[in-house]
Amino acid sequence: MSLPLSVAAVFQRQGAQDNVYEIFLNRSGINAIEVPKGSVNVEIGGILTLKFLNRGSPIHITITAANAGIYSSFFHENLYIVDETLFSIAINPDVHEGFFDIEIITGYGVMKAAFRVEVVRVLLPPAPQRTREATIQPVAFGRPHPLMIAMGIALILYSAWLYLKIDILNTASFLMLIIGAVYTWYRQSL
Repeated sequence: MSLPLSVAAVFQRQGAQDNVYEIFLNRSGINAIEVPKGSVNVEIGGILTLKFLNRGSPIHITITAANAGIYSSFFHENLYIVDETLFSIAINPDVHEGFFDIEIITGYGVMKAAFRVEVVRVLLPPAPQRTREATIQPVAFGRPHPLMIAMGIALILYSAWLYLKIDILNTASFLMLIIGAVYTWYRQSL
């Protein structure tokens, strides 16, 4: 009984750690592509795994490796990425060391990024590299934010107006909210 080539490749590589390289989409702008800096290494007979991380709206991309024919059967692929997608490229086991380039295109050809893939004989286990993404939520630094203080004062003034019916307290609470918002807005540019 013979196994399909893809199943045989999985059994052959069982236990080997595949390289996973992250590529960020829409992180720094619309149709932005952030590829690994420098070259990417993959073993002869190994699998190169690209992990696409989309940080914006769903996006169509095109992956092309025009000069990879010696090293892999991969040439071209179109993907629709909603949030996170893994894409694997198998490297032939009977090739010599060398390199090929991978291009990623989006925005109907407007945005293009490329990186080099080095095909090597033996690859030492890579040191764990973890890139820290910018947090979406603000980080607390131990003291209250000026906008929160202004909102608290405005709440107290508004509550006092509801209880005492003194109109100047209502106006003061509204002005406190405006001052807090304007202060926070102009402080962002510092």
